[in-house]
Amino acid sequence: MNAEEAYRRCEEITKAEAKNFGYGIRLLKVPERQALSAVYALARQIDDIGDGDASAADRLSALARVRKDLHPIAGDTADPVLAAISYATDAYDLPLGAFDELIEGCEMDVEGTSYQTADELVGYCRRVAGSIGRLSLAVFGTTDRAAVGWADDLGVALQLTNILRDVVEDGARGRVYLPAEDAATVGCPADLKAPPEVVAKLVAFECARAREWFDRGLRLLPFLDRRPRACVSAMAGIYSHLLTRIERDPIAVTRGRISLPTWEKVWVAGTSLVGVQR
Repeated sequence: MNAEEAYRRCEEITKAEAKNFGYGIRLLKVPERQALSAVYALARQIDDIGDGDASAADRLSALARVRKDLHPIAGDTADPVLAAISYATDAYDLPLGAFDELIEGCEMDVEGTSYQTADELVGYCRRVAGSIGRLSLAVFGTTDRAAVGWADDLGVALQLTNILRDVVEDGARGRVYLPAEDAATVGCPADLKAPPEVVAKLVAFECARAREWFDRGLRLLPFLDRRPRACVSAMAGIYSHLLTRIERDPIAVTRGRISLPTWEKVWVAGTSLVGVQR
């Protein structure tokens, strides 16, 4: 499969599935947009396997197959997403080991891993989100060690926000991410089976932690060129606005998933692009 066809399929997946990240990816120049769409499309496939309805054993086997397909990655594969990753790796030297970390995080989900401490949860967040930050930096052409660390930290901030947003949805799947030690600190049971106002106290506690990770992760921006800076600023801005909504009304997450309206996402993306042009 040629590069044009492979990238086109990945951009279609990104447009259909990337409800928040897509706004940032659109701000990149075509080659970087194509490569980052390939990264997103494979990450989406891996996530979908982990979140699927198959048995745990079948999902773990499917994740193992993806890991095998990546090492070494075959340029002549018929899978458009893997083909696009192959082309992107040739162009940007993608650190494919970051996908291994993402797969490991999804395996933790399948196995029902829970987290006793905040450090344990951060380790999970680095696997499933920091990994994408490091892959993105390869596309952006940024190799500074400090930048890699800030990208990892920003990934933690975004993933913690996802976790807070999805408390009810994850609970229905039997997944509890919030650390048991934090729950005990605010008087909430570790399984979150408590009245909404009690769960809201834990959510508020974790919002403060997520905000600290945003403050650290946003130190990445000065290390990036103009278009990548706009891309990351848009992605981070959308999640930061989402976190602000949760901070203002923590109990709302116990009633269902909170999301931003499209107009607000467009506004954040547009503001990010204008901001780097000044």
